Amino acid sequence: MKIDKKPDFTLSLLHPKHWGVWFGFGLLALIVNVLPYSLLFRLGRGIGKFGMRFGGKRADIARRNLELAFPDKTQQEMDEFIEENFKNSGMALIETGITWFWPTWRFQRLLVVKDITALKQHEANNKGVLLCCVHALNLEITARAFAVLGLPGYGAYRPHSNPAYEFIQYRGRTRNGNQLIYRTDLKKMIKVMRQGHRLFYLPDQDYGHNKSVFVPFFAVQETCTTTGTSILAHTSRCAIVPGSGFRNSDGKYEIIAGQSIEDQYPRKDDVAAAAYMNHYVEEIILRAPEQWLWMHKRFKSLPDHSLTNSRYL
Repeated sequence: MKIDKKPDFTLSLLHPKHWGVWFGFGLLALIVNVLPYSLLFRLGRGIGKFGMRFGGKRADIARRNLELAFPDKTQQEMDEFIEENFKNSGMALIETGITWFWPTWRFQRLLVVKDITALKQHEANNKGVLLCCVHALNLEITARAFAVLGLPGYGAYRPHSNPAYEFIQYRGRTRNGNQLIYRTDLKKMIKVMRQGHRLFYLPDQDYGHNKSVFVPFFAVQETCTTTGTSILAHTSRCAIVPGSGFRNSDGKYEIIAGQSIEDQYPRKDDVAAAAYMNHYVEEIILRAPEQWLWMHKRFKSLPDHSLTNSRYL
């Protein structure tokens, strides 16, 4: 289903089969709007820690990722890291509620603007930007944060199959001027950047062999990495800016997008471009590594399409 426009409300959304969705999001909206952030923080991390009891498979994936990416970590360091990662995963639920349901005046209080000079400069010059972020567990917060700061963008998007969920999700993700583009609509992505807009892009996961190359990522020398960054950058002639919005020790979200990296970006060499981008992806993740999505099989694809030699067996 290819949809990238705001879904309309219809009476069919009130059918009893959707009541669970309405109740769940209604409860989340109530909780995040009634409780102070300090309690929401404790609640979210508590949910994550409780989830560890049932997340053995995800914990195994995170551990294997850490073994591959940081082979020098001790067992104790990995245990502590994984627990922190689970706690942040629970907090991600609360952060989604905050992003979708908090009023702007309250949301602004969570933000600390560290450096957004590159985005401001490109905005003044009407230059399109490929804003490269990562799958941080607080990604919803980050996307809205840029919009609240007057720098909204377009996000690649896959509609949810449940229409009630989709109705709520779409509105939550388009707060303060953000817009959505269907995830495979490359023509529209290129068009909006040529028109001087920003496109949120996440080049940090394993999307399979199609339009990918194998380059270093942390300690893994052959990591499946998308060439989508170079395709979009070359065809749109946009600027490229790494961005992030990780939570600091004070519970504030530090917004960073101050470095423009397109001048040395090897647009016509897919392998060199992917390796170049991975360097900056690593730099972003290392700002707060425990807040990244380590439970995803980042290193699952192998150069020879092998399954018997999977890194996760």
